[in-house]
Amino acid sequence: MDTTGIVRRPTAERVRDTTERLAAERDVWVSTAHPDHGPHQVPLWFLWDGRAVWLCTGATSVTVRNVRAEPRVRLALPDTFDVVLLQGEAECSTETEVPAPAAEAFAAKFGWDPRGEEGSFVYVRVVPRTVRAWRGEPELRGRAVMRDGMWLEQPPVPRP
Repeated sequence: MDTTGIVRRPTAERVRDTTERLAAERDVWVSTAHPDHGPHQVPLWFLWDGRAVWLCTGATSVTVRNVRAEPRVRLALPDTFDVVLLQGEAECSTETEVPAPAAEAFAAKFGWDPRGEEGSFVYVRVVPRTVRAWRGEPELRGRAVMRDGMWLEQPPVPRP
């Protein structure tokens, strides 16, 4: 891979780019682990509400089973050059427990409302504690843009 010409972005720009991608993208890789059954990774649709990532999956899925046993998760956007990795703890909400604004925003984004489907679904909310974002080798050092749940630079107002 040719990485010549890549210019290191200031932290504020990486935070802005990261929050814009979280708002716009559709898919995220979700990594969970169960103390007895080991690691599990799956792509899921997600919604970024400005503070947390919301996912929705079947109530009997491996993801839900793992999160209930071990809530620490890692999330990754699917681009291996423009990397965004999130780490946090997940909380599960049933279809009746999920806050209406989150469920409605999820349904609006995807044109699919799990609350009206056959079978049971669980909403999984992940508040990131750590976010790392980098493009190529020039940004490897200092790639953390969030630590302990706080952005290192406040996200600027989104571009129009």
